[in-house]
Amino acid sequence: MSCDIESIVSSYVQLKRAGRNLTGLCPFHSEKTPSMVVYNDSQSFYCFGCGAGGDVISFIMRIENLDYPEAVRFLSERVGLQLPEDGREDASSRIKPVILEINRLAARFFHECLKSEAGKPGMEYLTARQLSPKTIVKYGLGYAPPGWDNLRKFLRGKGFSDEQMIAAAVLSKGKNGSSYDMFRNRVIFPIIDLKKNVIGFGGRVLDDSKPKYLNSADTPVFKKSKNLFSLNFAKNHISDGRLILAEGYMDVIAVNQAGFENVVATLGTALTPEQARLISSYAKEVIIAYDSDGAGRTATNRAVGLLDEVGVQTKILNMKGAKDPDEYLKKFGVQRFKLLLDGANNVTEYQLSVIKAKYDIALSEGQAGYLTEASKYLATVQSPIEREIYAGVLAKETGVLKETILSNIASLLKRRDRREKKKQWTDIQAGRNQPVDRQNPQRTANLQVALAEEGIIAFLYKNQDYLGYVLQKITPDSFVTDGNREIFGIMLQKLQNNNGISLMDFNPELSGEKIARFSGILARQSEMQMSREALDDYMKTLLDYQYKKAMNHAGDLSEEELLQVVDKLREKKKQP
Repeated sequence: MSCDIESIVSSYVQLKRAGRNLTGLCPFHSEKTPSMVVYNDSQSFYCFGCGAGGDVISFIMRIENLDYPEAVRFLSERVGLQLPEDGREDASSRIKPVILEINRLAARFFHECLKSEAGKPGMEYLTARQLSPKTIVKYGLGYAPPGWDNLRKFLRGKGFSDEQMIAAAVLSKGKNGSSYDMFRNRVIFPIIDLKKNVIGFGGRVLDDSKPKYLNSADTPVFKKSKNLFSLNFAKNHISDGRLILAEGYMDVIAVNQAGFENVVATLGTALTPEQARLISSYAKEVIIAYDSDGAGRTATNRAVGLLDEVGVQTKILNMKGAKDPDEYLKKFGVQRFKLLLDGANNVTEYQLSVIKAKYDIALSEGQAGYLTEASKYLATVQSPIEREIYAGVLAKETGVLKETILSNIASLLKRRDRREKKKQWTDIQAGRNQPVDRQNPQRTANLQVALAEEGIIAFLYKNQDYLGYVLQKITPDSFVTDGNREIFGIMLQKLQNNNGISLMDFNPELSGEKIARFSGILARQSEMQMSREALDDYMKTLLDYQYKKAMNHAGDLSEEELLQVVDKLREKKKQP
C-alpha cells in the first residue's frame, strides 16, 4: 500500500476529485459541505472550515490521536516498512506503556477489593442495582476502599513511582507536595479501549459526597472527548447499523445485561464532535436514551445536532414512567424495552411531543402557544417535505388549516434569513469576520505585509531553486510577523542543507498547529499567481515596509546609521 497522502486520507474520508486536487468532509469538525482539500502536488491537506492541515503524518497524528514517533511507526507498519530503532522516542511515547500497565494493575486491584471483605459496601451497591456476578466480571467492576493510599501502596510494591502514578491520573498531588489516591470509597468502572487496554476509570460514590461521579483526567492514553464507554463490546453487535447512546455507566451496563450489547455512553461529558465522528464510523442510526429530565433533553438536543452533522440518523427513546433505561428495565422488563426501541420517535416527533406537553391544547390559549412554539421549531427543520408532513400533523391536532401553519413557517424562515444577513453585514463592518490567527497573532494588524510574506513562503516552497534569488533581497529579519519569520527561517536552513524539502521535513520542528498553518499558507496560495513578477511584488512590499519603518524611527538613529539602512534597502530594491 502506498503512503501517499491520497491513499491514506481516502481510507478515512470519502474523497472526490476537484481538478488537480481532492475534496472531502473534514473528519476533524462537523460539516455537511466538504471543506477539506487534499493536495497531491505538495502531499498536504488543509481544511478551510476548521484550519486543520499538514502532511500525511499530521493527519495520522490527529485522527489516530498519536504523537509524532507513533504516527511514523503507524504509517511504516501500514506500508510494511521496518523502522530502525534510533532511540528518538519522546517522553510521551515512553510513558504510555507504563500508564497502561499501571491501569491494568489498578483495575485488578479494584476488582479484587470488590470481591474481598473490604469491598462489601461496593458489592452491596452493585447487587442492589441488580447486576449479576457475570456482568460484574464482564465489565471488570471494582471498588476503591476508603483511605488515602491503598492503591499507591499496592503500585509502589509493583515498582512504580508517584510521578508515574500521577501521570496515569490514579494519584493526585496535594497542595503540600504529598500525593494521594484519586479514587476512594467509590465503585469503579474501568474504561477499556478497542485494543482491550484499560485507559481510564470512572468512580461512583456510595454516600452523598460530591462529585457523584469522578472520571480519570486526560492522560497520554486517555481523552474523555474521544472515547466511549463499552464501545469495546458494542462494536461487535452493530450488525443492523443501530447503536444505543445512553447517559451513564449504570445505564449502559443495565442495557447490556438485558441483552442489548450495542450500547455506549459518553464519559462524564455531553457528546462531543469527536465522539460523534467515532460513532459515525460504526453506526448509521443512533437511538438516544438519555435521562428524561431537563438536563437530559438539553444533552439530547446537542447530540442530535452533532450526529446529524456527521450523517448519522437519530431516534429518541421516550421512556414514559421512568427517568432512564436502567429504571425502565427494572419497572417494565426486557420485552417492553425492546418494543420501546423499535418504536422510538424520530427527532421531529420527539421535539413536537416535548413542546405539546407544555400546553393544554383543549384551551384556545394553550393551542395558540403550542402552534407558535411548534412552528418556530419546524422553521429550523431543513427538509421542506418534513415541514409539510408535520404541518399536517399540527393541523389535525389543532384544527387550524395546514396552509395557515405553512404560511406562518415561511414567514419565520424569511425573518430568520433577514436576521442572519444583517448579522453577517454587521460583522463584516465591525471586522468580526476576520478569524484570529493564534499561531501568528501579528497577521491581522499587518495583513498586507503578512500576505506578502506568505506569498514568498509559498513561492519558495514550490520553486526551491529560487533560494539564491530571494536571499539577494530579503532575509528572515525582513519578515514582520513572528509566525511567518519562523517558517521562513526553518525553510531557509533546510534548503541550504538539502537538495529539496517537503512539508514532512517540518513536522519534527513545528507544532501540529504551526504545521496546519503552514499547510494553510500553501493551500491559500495554490491557485494564486506563482510568477517571478509576483515574487518581486511580494518582496517589494516587505522592503517598502522596512523603509517606512526606518523613516519612522529616524530620530532614534545617528545620521550615519540612517544612511546605511537607507542605502542598504535601496540597493536591495535595485537588484534584479
